[in-house]
Amino acid sequence: MMSLFNSIFSVGVVMSILSLMVFCLQRKHLLNSLLALEMMMLSIFLVVLASSANISSEGIMVFVMLTLAASEAALGLSLLVILIRSHGNDYVSSLSMHKC
Repeated sequence: MMSLFNSIFSVGVVMSILSLMVFCLQRKHLLNSLLALEMMMLSIFLVVLASSANISSEGIMVFVMLTLAASEAALGLSLLVILIRSHGNDYVSSLSMHKC
């Protein structure tokens, strides 16, 4: 049981590091940034799930976090649709306030 906890915990940590790297390096398209944020949220979900496996009182925290991840994804998708309808693309550079 402890090896399963360690493997899930290590997968969550590696996923969070990789998603942070993707978020920092792939900043041209808004969709890439939103996917990296979603991957970060799912990796944090894995870490919380693995660490709360031994503690029985933290089970509700997993469901709260999963609900927040779903609402964050829905908000991100709606912002992406609004951006594409108004600007015609999903480039982060088109969000600049300094239009020439």
